[in-house]
Amino acid sequence: MNRQEAMRCFKSFPIYGITAEGMSAGRSNLEVVEAMLQAGIRFVQYREKEKSGLARYNECLQLRELTRKYGAAFLIDDFVDLAMAVDADGVHIGQDDLPPRAVRELLGPDKVIGWSTHGPEQLQAANGLAGVIDYIGTGPVYATQTKKTAVPVGLEYVQYARQNSVLPFVAIGGIKEHNLHLVREAGADTVCVVSEITGAENIAAKVRSLAEIMD
Repeated sequence: MNRQEAMRCFKSFPIYGITAEGMSAGRSNLEVVEAMLQAGIRFVQYREKEKSGLARYNECLQLRELTRKYGAAFLIDDFVDLAMAVDADGVHIGQDDLPPRAVRELLGPDKVIGWSTHGPEQLQAANGLAGVIDYIGTGPVYATQTKKTAVPVGLEYVQYARQNSVLPFVAIGGIKEHNLHLVREAGADTVCVVSEITGAENIAAKVRSLAEIMD
């Protein structure tokens, strides 16, 4: 799909999916992602930093095929070369990764770029890159097991993003079913819930429950 279609996927459903095989109750990423897609998620990020390059490549080929089957956008966290190799719909990068303009040069004009931000200064920098990047991440909202050293930015930053971001944003970090309503009230239209989804006994039911809170 093209860049515009991928961003329509971003906006079409309030839950953004991310893989975390180590928190998936023994299930493979393929099983977990298919359950996410069956529940309505249409924007999936592959984030696996501990696997070998070859293992990531082989897994992403399967996930690329699966997301195409469901008409969902497929992004790779950090690894621009991997995204290019499997024809992903884009990448999500952090503040310490390749800079957005360099990533855009590599990917060309028709792939999505998301960029993590952790405070007002970084958000304003992202505003200046509108057109280069497509959306931002805001977080971690709360302490999170997926990034244990990250400092929580709180609901105040979600509110700041709502009022000041010129780009769509996804709130991420420590978001669970019990605090999701607070993140929604702070202004997030899209949220990423990682371990609560990947570790759920019934992933589809959990996604639907979260989506109801967002609606």
